[in-house]
Amino acid sequence: MRVNISVSIVEDDAPARGIIANWIRGAEGFRFVSEHGSAESALARLPDEKPAVVLMDINLPGLSGTECVRQLKLQLPETQFVMVTVYEDADHIFNALTAGASGYLLKQTRRNELLAALKQVHAGGSPMTSNIARKVVQSFQMHPPQAPLVEPVELSPREQEVLALLARGFLYKEIADNLNISLPTVNTYIRRVYEKLHVRSRAQAVAKYAHIR
Repeated sequence: MRVNISVSIVEDDAPARGIIANWIRGAEGFRFVSEHGSAESALARLPDEKPAVVLMDINLPGLSGTECVRQLKLQLPETQFVMVTVYEDADHIFNALTAGASGYLLKQTRRNELLAALKQVHAGGSPMTSNIARKVVQSFQMHPPQAPLVEPVELSPREQEVLALLARGFLYKEIADNLNISLPTVNTYIRRVYEKLHVRSRAQAVAKYAHIR
């Protein structure tokens, strides 16, 4: 039986929120859960609604979308957060990723691209608009890690293999196929890696990976 991807939206622009909500309602393979016009509303209701994916605006009235993700990720560790915003600068991107977001899209993203991104993040990917991905890569190139972590992280050889494939953008199923292990086993390894690195998302794990490799 096919499982529909449950999605909620946090966006203060009502017309934009309505358009995206209609896209999701009309798309096969998705279930629209809720829409929120503020971070405060999202913080109050999303922990009970437990959507699989949340589309989060950054520039919200009151509490920012980035801080909203930071707080919600603690309560909803399995939920994936994708930022949808007009901001393209490195500071906004990395603040969102370190807060726990797994993807970063610009508001001009088209319907098919947005739906594809929702499927990608639900499958374990980290969807980003192409020019955003380039900024992330460029930032790593311009600011290479200067020193190892203060506390060494001890990962098993298999955990290191899984983390390396995560950093290369492999989906969970692709990691399973590549290493000839089951998907539940991949999930177990990734959970252990997250615990050892003290991170809550793929983006945070990849950022740490850049410092420990």
